[in-house]
Amino acid sequence: MADPKGFLTHQREIAKTRPVEERVKDWNEVYQPGSLLPIISKQASRCMDCGIPFCHNGCPLGNLIPEWNDYAYREDWTEASERLHATNNFPEFTGRLCPAPCEAACVLGINQPPVTIKNVEVSIIDKAWDSGDVTPQPPERLSGKTVAVIGSGPAGLAAAQQLTRAGHTVAVYERADRIGGLLRYGIPEFKMEKRHINRRIEQMRAEGTKFRTEVEIGRDIDAKKLRKRYDAVVIAAGATTSRDLPAPGRDLKGIHFAMEYLPLANKVQEGDLTVAPITAEGKHVVVIGGGDTGADCVGTAHRQGAASVTQLEIMPKPGEERSAGQPWPTFPMLYKVTSAHEEGGERVYSVSTTHFEGDEDGNVQFLHLIEVEFKDGKLEQKPGTERKIPAQLVTLAMGFTGTDQENGLVEQFGLELDQRGNVARDGDFATNVPGVFVAGDAGRGQSLIVWAIAEGRSAARGVDRFLTGASALPAPIKPTDRALTV
Repeated sequence: MADPKGFLTHQREIAKTRPVEERVKDWNEVYQPGSLLPIISKQASRCMDCGIPFCHNGCPLGNLIPEWNDYAYREDWTEASERLHATNNFPEFTGRLCPAPCEAACVLGINQPPVTIKNVEVSIIDKAWDSGDVTPQPPERLSGKTVAVIGSGPAGLAAAQQLTRAGHTVAVYERADRIGGLLRYGIPEFKMEKRHINRRIEQMRAEGTKFRTEVEIGRDIDAKKLRKRYDAVVIAAGATTSRDLPAPGRDLKGIHFAMEYLPLANKVQEGDLTVAPITAEGKHVVVIGGGDTGADCVGTAHRQGAASVTQLEIMPKPGEERSAGQPWPTFPMLYKVTSAHEEGGERVYSVSTTHFEGDEDGNVQFLHLIEVEFKDGKLEQKPGTERKIPAQLVTLAMGFTGTDQENGLVEQFGLELDQRGNVARDGDFATNVPGVFVAGDAGRGQSLIVWAIAEGRSAARGVDRFLTGASALPAPIKPTDRALTV
């Protein structure tokens, strides 16, 4: 235990963000550089090293949180990094992007603000990179087996790194022009600067992983031919089919899926574009969807100079305290103010879009909405609450409905799907096709980055067992696991 009285003598203190008026003028990460390390030892001391560490159960990766909290408290960053990497390939990703279900499960959180687990995690890994503690770990010997990984998001990268370190020759196929999947083009720069991805890719290259960009399996390469070329295949292509809104006027110009809008802003930051073809500059922006992707659209619109930003959510406004139906240590649905929301805009709850209105040139100008409420478990409109709001750019951020079935990958492999439209798999993450495995959102459905990494690690173990008959690789989860989160 770090400090037996730490949770009594120190209050929760989180990373400080840069002033709003400063950060909306650039695309750098919102946190003040260097603001965490001076406070992190005290924050780590608040960990009580519980006899039953529920934070382990809250984390799909089973992170050894009390252990690296203790090392962080003692400022033994090398050992802290070793413990952190024992269960997580990419803590710099989760430390910035994960909603921290571990904190929701923290025992201290029963009656006090929980330990700042996420901030401790990112402090450890950033210090490890700065100190040179993160180095390539190439395998001691090669197995002679080859594996293709389809998709370079967190699930695909985790599977690829684990399998490479196990001695297999791994090639990652990515249909975009850069490696990273949604980490690269779905997450705005102000949430995670892409240099964090780049240096991990270089580490993986040094370990022996091969990367193939601008290659889409199912279109550029027939899936059956790929299966013949490799001893095993891991499908980690994500759940990229966006949920649409079939309301009258949907075909007006200026209405886009979030994943049409966000990647273009990232391409500007990569230097590929001078100006994004879809921009919020000077426009009244409406974001439909109240989740993290919606918040990413809000923050992007602020930086592009939107005239106004309104975010719509069909569900009621969440409470600020746990409800009786979401007791500790489950992950509660609470009202959350992200850095993007701190920067301005309006959030409107319990509303549904009825139709869009455009001008004579076919450009969207207004969005018509109506208030809704749940009655007897059904969503009903409230008569007399109709109104319209200005909308010259609308982004649809309502989640995803499953893996892409239009590129031929599912059909060419002959994959079976489950009732939710995801690729079906067994307890080893194996599909109905021998030698073909699935990990991440492609098999699980839309989920969190921490689940994707856990699935990638677990699927790697299944592949390793398939190729060699046994495996020493860890498997944090089973395909049916939900732990303490949804």
